[in-house]
Amino acid sequence: MTIAIALHLLAAVIWVGGMFFAYVIVRPTAAQQFEPSVKLTLWSAIFGRFFPWVMLSIITLLITGIWMTVALGGMSAAATGLHVHIMLLLGIIMMLIFLHVNFNLFKKLKLAIADHDWIAGDFILTQIRKAIAMNLALGLIVVIVASSGRFF
Repeated sequence: MTIAIALHLLAAVIWVGGMFFAYVIVRPTAAQQFEPSVKLTLWSAIFGRFFPWVMLSIITLLITGIWMTVALGGMSAAATGLHVHIMLLLGIIMMLIFLHVNFNLFKKLKLAIADHDWIAGDFILTQIRKAIAMNLALGLIVVIVASSGRFF
């Protein structure tokens, strides 16, 4: 169980921490420093390196989450507590948002960049930014629920 907890926490930190860094640090800096062609190309490269880590994090979160839930006796409220149910629900929503960003919006962004369509690319990047903002907010809530939920 200790290994499952450690891997679960590492996966969550990689995903949520990466979103925080991208949204709070890189996004405003790139918006101020670069013209659209450079900014979009930069974001495409960042997503290309970060999204495989998110996918690995999701797989790890699912495996370790199931592992820990089974070890605790299943999903009954008595076995896991309400906080685990909240964490699972929000985690699934986050995963679905990520899958939409990765397999739909990111694909469109790469096509816009290949076509040098900076206006479309900027529009798509805005959609990605909003999705990441939502996932970051949900991820921070999950961190709070996961770390303090058993106390409420």
